[in-house]
Amino acid sequence: MRPRSGRYRAPVASSSSGTPSSAPIDLAGLFDVRDRVAIVTGASSGFGDRFVRVLSEAGAKVVACARRLDRLEALAAEVPNVVPVRADVANDADLAAVVATAVERFGRIDIVVNNAGLSDAPERAEDEDPAAFRAVMEVNLNACFVLSSYAAKHMIGGGGGSIVNIASVHSFVGSSPNNQASYVASKHGLIGLTKELALQWCRHGIRVNAIAPGYFATELTEEMFSGEARGQAWIERNTPMRRAGDIAELDGALLFLASDASRYVIGQTVVVDGGWTIR
Repeated sequence: MRPRSGRYRAPVASSSSGTPSSAPIDLAGLFDVRDRVAIVTGASSGFGDRFVRVLSEAGAKVVACARRLDRLEALAAEVPNVVPVRADVANDADLAAVVATAVERFGRIDIVVNNAGLSDAPERAEDEDPAAFRAVMEVNLNACFVLSSYAAKHMIGGGGGSIVNIASVHSFVGSSPNNQASYVASKHGLIGLTKELALQWCRHGIRVNAIAPGYFATELTEEMFSGEARGQAWIERNTPMRRAGDIAELDGALLFLASDASRYVIGQTVVVDGGWTIR
């Protein structure tokens, strides 16, 4: 069972013969995050809003951050144990303030969900504005590094924790004919960052992993799901399960990686895509 402090328990030692020692099986507590402190970026809509709700329901205290403070405040009024903080993840000072808020309010950080994301408008690479490319990289990749590094300073020596990066199926495959060079580059880079941070920080009890969603209806994909039906038909035709994902279908992956259920898992990506990447 997870300690009341919210810290991560060390694995049960094996016997000299290599056979695991007997220990109570606590399935109920396997995905328990009660009393742990989480930070979720991009929390004003879509995946982020859902992740805040799931972590709160599972017992965590959540610092929810995004640029739209009114939405965060509405979320906090509805969901218990949520602290809204306005933050632009492309601003290092804002990210430092998010970490400071979590530590000042709750004394520690146990979980970070790097969810905030930005997508470029679909266009051919030769026509894409270099400034737009850099802006996507800043949010989707650079900000994940900055927030993770700030949070890790508190996790190191403080019992460890879990960092969950929200990647994409386009961390593994291109998006053409839905041309998005910067989005694809940033999400590929995020997988590399996940592996490297996992290697550097696992000795301190910090696990870094990622979730790669397929196509879900969110603000980021609204253009594809609204208006003409061609975008949604393309998604359904190219997804082996012949449908887009339901946002609740990410709940299990999130709790798996945020909780002790994955305490021997580092640098991995849980792909939740209806089969998109195995075509």
